[in-house]
Amino acid sequence: MKFTKFLALFILLFSFWLLLSTKFEGWFHLFFGLLSTALVTLFTYDMVFVSEDRGNNIKKLFRFALYLPWILYQIILANVDVAKRVLDPKMPIDPRMITFRSVLKTDLSKTTLANSITLTPGTVTIDIDEDTFLIHAIAKESADDLLEGTMERKVAHVFMEDE
Repeated sequence: MKFTKFLALFILLFSFWLLLSTKFEGWFHLFFGLLSTALVTLFTYDMVFVSEDRGNNIKKLFRFALYLPWILYQIILANVDVAKRVLDPKMPIDPRMITFRSVLKTDLSKTTLANSITLTPGTVTIDIDEDTFLIHAIAKESADDLLEGTMERKVAHVFMEDE
C-alpha cells in the first residue's frame, strides 16, 4: 500500500516535471528528471499522505491534479498583468499589505495556499500566523482577487476542508 501511494505521487510529480521541462533530448536530462522527482517524492511523501484514509488521499491527489492547470492559468494571467503594469505608465502600481483569516485547517493546505499566492506574480506571502495570512500585493486588483477567496476555496476543496 505504501509503495502504491509512493508510485502515484511519483507519477504525478514526474508528469508535472515533463510538463515544465524543455529538454527532452538525450538520457542525461531524463535521468536527472527521474532522479530529482524520486528525491522530491521521497522527502514529501509523509507530508502528502498524512492520514491513513486511503480513499481520501487518492481523492486529494486527483483534486490536486485538477488544481494544477487552474493555478498555472492564474500564474499566466498574473504575469500578463504585471508585465502590463511595468510597461504601461498609465496602469497603477499601488503596492499594499493585506491580511486575511483563513478557514484552512491543516499545515499542508495553508502551505499550499501560501505557495500558490507567492507563485502568482504580483503577490507574495510574507507571513502566516496561526490562521492569519500577511500578503504583499502589487496593486489593489491583486489584493481584491485574494480577498475574494477563490484560491482559498480551491485549496480547501483539494484537501477536502470544504465539506
